[in-house]
Amino acid sequence: MNGKRIDRNYQYEFTNTFEEVLIKTDGSNEVNALHFKLENPQGIVLFCHGNSGNLQKWGNRVSCFLDSNYEAFVFDYRNYGKSTGRFNEEKMYTDALLSYNHIKTNFKEDKIVVYGFSLGSTFATRIAALNVPKELILEAPFYNFKKAVQFYSKLAPTFLLKYKFRTDLDIVKVTAPISIFHGTEDQTTSFKDAKDLLERSTSTKNNFIQIDGGTHHNIRDYVRYQQQLQEILAR
Repeated sequence: MNGKRIDRNYQYEFTNTFEEVLIKTDGSNEVNALHFKLENPQGIVLFCHGNSGNLQKWGNRVSCFLDSNYEAFVFDYRNYGKSTGRFNEEKMYTDALLSYNHIKTNFKEDKIVVYGFSLGSTFATRIAALNVPKELILEAPFYNFKKAVQFYSKLAPTFLLKYKFRTDLDIVKVTAPISIFHGTEDQTTSFKDAKDLLERSTSTKNNFIQIDGGTHHNIRDYVRYQQQLQEILAR
């Protein structure tokens, strides 16, 4: 886990209108989040970010949702940025669910899209498994953490893995339409495992969107990604 800490008094600066949010979790711990707002939004995207970086970085990542007339809510995992608490798999899932519940105070579920990138895909899938959002969108997800480590580092001793992150067990419980974007040249998360992950869902409303030549970090630059994302958010 490598989300750098940020001083609590740090003031975020973004070109889009936003509100900083603190959500109480276990004990005295808090999840720090950013809520990017619009005047008459079609809905809101809850964005579960990747392993690297914190809200300073990921706050700029959500502009594509704003461009499609969706507000955006992005939170830092515990011990990332201003969020507090020790790394703990189940508590990280709980933090993600608390973020979804926070959004539900202002948006009906049929207006909420849950989006997960890379590591964030496991939290996005858990949220969708226990709720009924409008859509679940996963970008470069992994099947589960063991398979992810085996793919990324063939020599990694998987028996030492502390985290399970069983996205493969949660996805079978998702009732919302699922869309997965994955680049064929992704060297961080497995393209094949992502296809296998989606096949665990029996829904006929799912869509696997292959980005030919795309890597782990650049598929948002592809016209196919941009067009498909707009179509998903417009429906």
